[in-house]
Amino acid sequence: MLILGYPMKLLVFFPLIYDRSNIVYTGYRVFSANSTTACTELAKKITERLGVDLGKSVVYQESNRETRVDVKESVRGQDIFIIQTIPRDVNTAIMELLVMAYALKTNCAKNIIGVIPYFPYSKQCKMRKRGSIVCKLLASMLAKAGLTHIITMDLHQKEIQGFFSFPVDNLRASPFLLQYIQEEIPDYRNAIIVAKSPSAAKRAQSYAERLRLGLAVMHGEAQCSESDMADGRHSPPPMSSGRTTSGHPGLELPLMMAKEKPPITVVGDVGGRIAIIVDDIIDDVEDFVAAAETLKERGAYKIYIMATHGLLSAEAPRLIEESAIDEVVVTNTVPHEVQKLQCPKIKTVDVSMILAEAIRRIHNGESMAYLFRNITVDD
Repeated sequence: MLILGYPMKLLVFFPLIYDRSNIVYTGYRVFSANSTTACTELAKKITERLGVDLGKSVVYQESNRETRVDVKESVRGQDIFIIQTIPRDVNTAIMELLVMAYALKTNCAKNIIGVIPYFPYSKQCKMRKRGSIVCKLLASMLAKAGLTHIITMDLHQKEIQGFFSFPVDNLRASPFLLQYIQEEIPDYRNAIIVAKSPSAAKRAQSYAERLRLGLAVMHGEAQCSESDMADGRHSPPPMSSGRTTSGHPGLELPLMMAKEKPPITVVGDVGGRIAIIVDDIIDDVEDFVAAAETLKERGAYKIYIMATHGLLSAEAPRLIEESAIDEVVVTNTVPHEVQKLQCPKIKTVDVSMILAEAIRRIHNGESMAYLFRNITVDD
């Protein structure tokens, strides 16, 4: 006897073979792209808030430093979220993410969403001299590996979203940092928000307006912002002997005058105030330490630094501990437990709540507008 072209005996052993097309997979799984304890801490906090178990996988480097990923459970037809926090070894973390995404794609995952709170190479998003825009290269690699969506937080430049061929949700950490200021800084009403360079003025202005505080901007020779870096493209190629130019004889283009910064100044009164410096990334802290010394000289009696991503590379913990800075507050988008042990001035704000809610909403097909309430372009 045949049913839908299949023998009856066959349907006894495979009862779903005739309506497999009607099966609907609605589950989702959350994986960590790094197996080290420091990097899985954020992933565990997110899964606890979601009420799910962390996906079973093993990520490791072989003796020749090649990255290998073994997924230990079925992901067929499911939404898969890969959480990857970026430790000091940035390039290894990128390979872990790429290899895991490709492994999940090969194993027929329905959607692969990367949860990358700190997006690496985000500072290399503009053309410098005769280099390349590495951030765009990384975006292309992630798409090729199989990612279909990315959740990140406080991109260094919001225009980076245009490098991707799939949706990017750029969440904000400012609500959590603003809450910390209101709840953990005594007498914050006597504070003033400080931008350590003119390029950070928009972010500082946003904080000042939301907290109803004053604004100060630092400017001068001690600052070195990315916009001041010469790209080198104005320099002509060296002329070999006997070679003639193809341009018009006597053509002289106007010469761009070299920049000369004035002595360091602070626009705004910080005397007798709590100075709160805000930025998106704190990595090499020399400029923050110099800014703190200047603010101390101008009369600020306490100095806080608020940043989303605490990379804190090299000697950052020691320099902070020996400086005039009273406290550095960062989120847990980047693992920095070792740095906290070296410097008790470093404090952490947990942002797993908003990341977990973003995962839940994306899986359920809900609007993300709730996570961007009262968020403006300058935030």
